[in-house]
Amino acid sequence: MESQGAPSQGLDSASLDSPQSDLSDEDAQAVAAALRADAPTDAAAEAASPASVPVAAPESESETAADQDVEEEDYEAPIIPPNERSGDWFVVHTYAGYENKVKTNLMSRISSMNVEEKIFEVVIPMEDVMEIKQGKKQIVQKKVFPGYLLTRMYLDDDSWYVVRNTPGVTGFVGSGTKPTPLSTREVDKILQVKPEQKKLRPRLEFEEQESVRVTSGPFANFTGSISEINVDQSKLKVLVNIFGRETPVELGFDQVAKL
Repeated sequence: MESQGAPSQGLDSASLDSPQSDLSDEDAQAVAAALRADAPTDAAAEAASPASVPVAAPESESETAADQDVEEEDYEAPIIPPNERSGDWFVVHTYAGYENKVKTNLMSRISSMNVEEKIFEVVIPMEDVMEIKQGKKQIVQKKVFPGYLLTRMYLDDDSWYVVRNTPGVTGFVGSGTKPTPLSTREVDKILQVKPEQKKLRPRLEFEEQESVRVTSGPFANFTGSISEINVDQSKLKVLVNIFGRETPVELGFDQVAKL
């Protein structure tokens, strides 16, 4: 009796290594030729590859930062009017001529004594003034209130102590020993320059009856005395001695110089 499951006789090793095909040699060759015809060429495959599709390069960090800078430059933080800022404005009296030094000392004490949350600003009100010296105009900055400065602060014992004991400070302006804050109207008047006030005004250095020398014009080098001063028009009326007689001549502030 033959045993079941035994391998059949007559199969060579080649027949076990490869599956048997029902195609004839001619049919197999035809199929192979068709597959070769359908297969994409190297160039076509490369063209179809995702790597060949152009991709926009990502923006560099510098370009992104530049765009952000442009956006930030376009934005301007609103300016808060002085009378709408936190705290109250107080007037501090100082030694005349030491306003800048006192401000520097006070700012240093505010930082070193950690009261930045109580004392916010220290201001010396200034204005631009046109001065005429030796017949020449020049713009100078002048203290509006010599001997005083302003502080914006929350007033309590600590902040009072810091300001009051700053070298050069002689006291707060107020009734008795209690500092009095400025009113809204006073803050507007002192710290907010209105458009119509921006016109520079001449700073007078002349007095009536004062002797001057004419520096330009047909009466140059003549001398005389000032009889009138017109501040609004920046003009003087000078009595010039011409041929032994005093003749009134109208001159600009910049046409005369002190003797």
